[in-house]
Amino acid sequence: MGMFTQHLHLPVTLVDHSEAMLSKLKGVTDPEKKRKAIGAEFIEVFKNFAAKLESELGTKPAYLVQGTLYPDVIESCPPPGSGQKHSHTIKSHHNVGGLPKDLQFKLIEPFRELFKDEVRAIGKLLGVPDTFIKRHPFPGPGMGVRILGDVTEGDRLEVLRMVDEIYVNTIKEFGLYDEIWQAFAVFLPIKSVGVQGDQRTHSHVVGLRAVTSSDGMTADWYPFLPKFLRTVSARICNQVRSVNRVVYDITSKPPSTIEWE
Repeated sequence: MGMFTQHLHLPVTLVDHSEAMLSKLKGVTDPEKKRKAIGAEFIEVFKNFAAKLESELGTKPAYLVQGTLYPDVIESCPPPGSGQKHSHTIKSHHNVGGLPKDLQFKLIEPFRELFKDEVRAIGKLLGVPDTFIKRHPFPGPGMGVRILGDVTEGDRLEVLRMVDEIYVNTIKEFGLYDEIWQAFAVFLPIKSVGVQGDQRTHSHVVGLRAVTSSDGMTADWYPFLPKFLRTVSARICNQVRSVNRVVYDITSKPPSTIEWE
């Protein structure tokens, strides 16, 4: 929030809608259904806030400004037969294919036909701080698409937050953050047998993903040195007691997407 207020001078209001969002995701395991649910609830936040502003100001906000990028549009296009001559739907981005039909706002998307590297170039021209411009992309659906299966089950969210923080901090410690396009952890809906101390464990498995790219349309997995992988794996298993196995994703895009869902 400090970046918005202190450096960009934007009066941003933080709305905590987590409980309502999680209630919509309870029991949902299909990736597309998760994205659709998140997209619909995403708009509900703006509708509710718009109604609040209308009661305070006497005028209802008419516009919704989004940072939609061209890759979001490409991956969210409907399949052939729908009247549009584009590619198959890869996944519905919450800000494109996940939006409800009765939006009630006029959309403004100044970057809709630009790629991430082009937007970063614009940011530099506008004097946006490097720490903001070079920050790794984070999906609109958040952890919802980095937890395979039911997001709300057990302590999945808390485990993933802890693992992700350790992973990203270790990348920064090794001076690798700016070499990588995107890095994140994934919670896998499986458990594995392990041993910690003299005790048998049956605990969570997490995946680590790191890729290099210029526009997000294609990507290669980042070749970490063994020393880094050994360090980050040990830290995760030692500090997050409910995790006993760490795997590293060595798949490029294509055939995989960058995010797992």
